[in-house]
Amino acid sequence: MLIRVLFFGMIKDLVGQSTATVELPEGARVQDLLSHYAGQFPRLGEMLPALALSVNQEYSRGDRRLCAGDEVALLPPVSGGSGGPGSAEPEPGGRVRIVREPIQTQAVLELLILPEDGAAVVFEGVVRNHTRGRRTLYLDYEAYEVMTLRQMRALADQARARFGVRDVAIVHRLGRLEIGETSVLIVVASAHRGPAFEACRWIIDTLKKTVPIWKKEHFEDGVVWADGEPFPEEIRATGGTAEAPPASK
Repeated sequence: MLIRVLFFGMIKDLVGQSTATVELPEGARVQDLLSHYAGQFPRLGEMLPALALSVNQEYSRGDRRLCAGDEVALLPPVSGGSGGPGSAEPEPGGRVRIVREPIQTQAVLELLILPEDGAAVVFEGVVRNHTRGRRTLYLDYEAYEVMTLRQMRALADQARARFGVRDVAIVHRLGRLEIGETSVLIVVASAHRGPAFEACRWIIDTLKKTVPIWKKEHFEDGVVWADGEPFPEEIRATGGTAEAPPASK
């Protein structure tokens, strides 16, 4: 049976391609696919404990049985901020989006805020001019777009339910970003400021650990993929979806 395989970030550079098709025997599992590539690329084998896996845009276990036509992605630790393979459309109303043009914060605020809101908390992740003592020239962001939108929508839904906020917008930019430009925007609208602050902080912290977005840092003296946030153990070890902590009181 034929399986489609997607590679992202440093794994894409390691194997020298972003997509591949591999033939596996009927009844093969994700782990069999991993063994196939680890045999070809020993460095990839060394990285496996830190990776996450997805099958058909959902985090999955290594022991999952595959079917013909499945799409398996090998995901290095994400850094949250040239899109990856695949494309996706934003949800109606544009509250959760991937864009390639500059993010318009005021326009998102005007879309989200209603007269009954007593608080609107805004977080903007901005490209800075240095990392670990090295001068940054610009960044390139890429994503597993279909899965990224699905994960961001899930974060927005969880934040509304767990923190009791009225609405959430999440916008992430891909492609080349210059110093000072916004890579990610989160807006939380609520009747009260406390839940809005808590929800906003939880969204960005969770996004940076679980949503498949990677950034390549271009320095004066070289180019590297950013070290990603470690995947939560439930994703890295058992392949589940990250579980949100309860809202603080």
